[in-house]
Amino acid sequence: MTVKTPHSEEAARRAVVATAQRMSALGLSPGRSGNVSVRSGDGLLITPSGIAYEALTAKSIVRVDAGGTVPGRQLKPSSEMPFHRAIYATRPDVGAVVHCHSMNATVLACARRPIPAFHYMIAAAGGADIPCVPYATFGSEDLSRHVAAGLAERNACLMANHGAIAVGATVEEALELAATVEMLATQYVALLSIGGPVHVLDADEMARVIAKFRTYGQRAQTS
Repeated sequence: MTVKTPHSEEAARRAVVATAQRMSALGLSPGRSGNVSVRSGDGLLITPSGIAYEALTAKSIVRVDAGGTVPGRQLKPSSEMPFHRAIYATRPDVGAVVHCHSMNATVLACARRPIPAFHYMIAAAGGADIPCVPYATFGSEDLSRHVAAGLAERNACLMANHGAIAVGATVEEALELAATVEMLATQYVALLSIGGPVHVLDADEMARVIAKFRTYGQRAQTS
């Protein structure tokens, strides 16, 4: 993953707004839940706290500096800003973070169930499972530590009794992964509901799939 930064801060702000509104339109975060951010220089740009997505504008997006402070007269940033900062600090390859409360991912998070490799598409999240990190109060440093650990070797995770997080080089990539996580969560919940055994792909097969994903689609081309 290589960070792809927008050409200007204004473009980055517009991208955050468009992604947040698309996340809401897709039903991935009902009401005013969830949040979106992009890396910006040494800091980040993040959605504000408690503002309806349809009301967001580029000016609504909050700049947070490298020290975690909000300079000037801006709206209050999302209460989950600490874990966004923790992700960027521990994953220099990440350019954007999408956090949502999508239905089935949240169901599994509340059951404290990781999503195993029941389907090869689990590899889209960067590993052989989608982990569920321990519970901690929203906005807390404990939650930030749990999230940073859960995403150290994955691009998505669930948060116990909370929701899901996906990261990417761009906000568009992070949102696409968040939607994929919800699709996989929906399939896994349906699989559990029929009561049959869950046939998990083994580590060797998932390693092969992960390797193939590195050159999937247009990622690698020959001249």
